[in-house]
Order: sequence, then C-alpha cells, then structure tokens
Amino acid sequence: METGLTYTSKTVVDERNTAIALGSGDMPVFATPAMMALMENAAMLAVNSHLPEGSTTVGGHIESSHLKPSPIGAEVEATATLDKIDGRKLYFSVVARQGNDVIGEGKHLRFIVDRERFLSKL
Repeated sequence: METGLTYTSKTVVDERNTAIALGSGDMPVFATPAMMALMENAAMLAVNSHLPEGSTTVGGHIESSHLKPSPIGAEVEATATLDKIDGRKLYFSVVARQGNDVIGEGKHLRFIVDRERFLSKL
C-alpha cells in the first residue's frame, strides 16, 4: 500500500439520507452524517484491495466542514485520498462535492484491523 490511493463514492440525495430522516436537522437536505458516511466509504474503498487477507479498516476519527446544502435529487460524491501511513493508521484527506461545488472537506483516520480479532472483542 502507498500514499496517493484515492476513491470516489457517489450517491443521490433522497428522503433516506436527509437531515430529517437521520435526525440531525429538520430540513429536507443532505444530512451531515450522510455526507461523512460517504467520505468514510470512499476512504474504506480506496485501500480495500490493498489490504492483507483477512484485514479490513475501521474508522477512528473524522472531522469535516459541511459548507453548502444539497437538495433532494442532487448527485453528491465524496473523494478520499490516502495522505499518510503510520503502521496500522491510515490518514486521508476527504472532500465532498455537488457538481463543481465543494460542499464539505476534512480529514479522516482509519485503522487496519484483523476482522476475526476485531469481531472477537464484541
């Protein structure tokens, strides 16, 4: 695995991912938690095929702005880029866009874990 890996995840805003549906607000716009989940998904998929057999990644920290609202029907995408590798820690830059407009950006930390060992702690 090396820095520079990137992936873009996409979604369309609908009633299921609005602030109303997720309880993060009372308006029919793309919810901040949904945007952050899309960012996490992009980071997970950026490195997924580069992990050892039996490993996956889990989110450890995410911080992001949410700069503009996106209405129902809008196409939104989030791109994650792997900036730094420190042992099991993977550091990403994340950005969400609606068309050419940046609607959110931030940083995300993921950890490489062994699936079985991780689940055995539950």
